[in-house]
Amino acid sequence: MRHYLDHASTSPARPEVVEAMLPWLGAAADPGRVHTEGHWARAAVETAREQVAALVGARGREVVFTSGATEAIATAVWGAAARGPHQVVTAVEHSAVREAAGRTSEVTVVECDGVGRVSPADVAAAVRPGETAVVHVQWGNHEVATLQPVADVVRACRERAPDVLVHVDAAAAVGHVPVSFTAVGADLLSVSSHKFGGPQGVGALVVRRGLRLRPLLVGGEQERGRRAGAENVAGIVGFGAAAALGVEEATPRRLTDAALAADLGVEGVVAYGDTEARLPHILCLGVPGVEAEAVLLGLDQAGIAVHSGSACSSESLEPSPVLEAMGVDAQRSLRVSVGWSTTEADVEAFSRALAAVVARLRALAG
Repeated sequence: MRHYLDHASTSPARPEVVEAMLPWLGAAADPGRVHTEGHWARAAVETAREQVAALVGARGREVVFTSGATEAIATAVWGAAARGPHQVVTAVEHSAVREAAGRTSEVTVVECDGVGRVSPADVAAAVRPGETAVVHVQWGNHEVATLQPVADVVRACRERAPDVLVHVDAAAAVGHVPVSFTAVGADLLSVSSHKFGGPQGVGALVVRRGLRLRPLLVGGEQERGRRAGAENVAGIVGFGAAAALGVEEATPRRLTDAALAADLGVEGVVAYGDTEARLPHILCLGVPGVEAEAVLLGLDQAGIAVHSGSACSSESLEPSPVLEAMGVDAQRSLRVSVGWSTTEADVEAFSRALAAVVARLRALAG
């Protein structure tokens, strides 16, 4: 029996999502056309737009559908770069943010503390009035789950430079904790559907009402001229269906708390990140004395699918920039993440297997 505990990488599409998408998988209707089929498709897209907007605390017209969070982030970076030569990122941002910003602008990196949290004052101090186009800060970390003081960061940056934009990467957070774009006062917010039970290949960039941002993709007037290309109607409908299911914090938190309690009983195992103020579905564990790849393979042989926190890509187990920024062992960690389909049996199986695999590897190492 397999136990899937890698929902932070991608979560299986929920049954309600698949059901909502099915009628549109065989449809050939362009939402931009004036015929009846086009109107049907447009209605479906706009319904989904309102569903996503409700989930993230935004207005429907602020939601721009994209192919995923990576495109949404690239759009935020590219669009903001026209406003100034400098961007600010935190040391714990996803590689999609760090690399995109580095390709377009001069970048200042703001360091974090030992649990991966940044200081609003430090972020604001990195802003150069008249030069900084945008500040990037995530809602919650994709590796260690630490929540960031997003509203305080926005407020501090506004006091430093009223015209600076703030982009929030909420891909790891949406669907798992309450998110309100309007309440935090950000200008841009990126979202991914497949991180909380929606389909892959669809996401959104939320753009504050009244903000003009040059588009990354051009050549069409889709999404009110903000993102060219035919809309992925089936994916957008599925995204909306997932958003309509809302946020579930209690069960994921209970499962990861149970895993944490059991796994810290394994000799040497430690928890990285803030274990209290965190995303409820992610747990990052340090496993000193054994290589991450060996642990991953041992767990996989035991039927457990998890991810190493040492990389944003399973193809390359390079040291994690997030863990390096925190000042902890960046090469020996595991990220365990639960989702809508996770059961207590999955978590219990992981904890049993982790203890056995670590003991075996340490014995082999002598």
